[in-house]
Amino acid sequence: MTRFSVSILAAFSLPVFAHGDAAHEKKAAAPILAEEHEFGREGDPKKAKRTIVVSMSDALRFSPAEIVVKRGETLKFRVMNQGKLQHELVIGTMEQLKEHSVLMSRHPEMEHDEPFMTHVAPSKSGDLVWQFTRAGTFYYGCLVPGHFEGGMVGKILVKP
Repeated sequence: MTRFSVSILAAFSLPVFAHGDAAHEKKAAAPILAEEHEFGREGDPKKAKRTIVVSMSDALRFSPAEIVVKRGETLKFRVMNQGKLQHELVIGTMEQLKEHSVLMSRHPEMEHDEPFMTHVAPSKSGDLVWQFTRAGTFYYGCLVPGHFEGGMVGKILVKP
């Protein structure tokens, strides 16, 4: 079992809240987590050199569908929900996103807030800052039940 799976399963020991229509708001004074994942770590907003605008639609698509970054780069994602449904953007490996998607379909009321995800209500936007510390191919997906399975996934190519 991956560390990602363990952390998701650990979330079940915490109170479970409904996946509502309102966007989750990050605490303004929350410290940046140093936890390293296969796909990087939470980024310092002051070190973000680029902002990538990612649009989400009820056609279950992200735009852009592919993003290219350099290893070590910190990006700010401005995630815009242009639909009438709740959407989210979760960064991870394909395996992690698939595992997480299965958990979400089994437990659609599960709510969580990690630095590698943002939940966005209809016609709203959310921000996520991430540093890509390793080269490779990673993904972002919407794990609202049915959305990932419907093709709501994008690719992140991290160049050395």
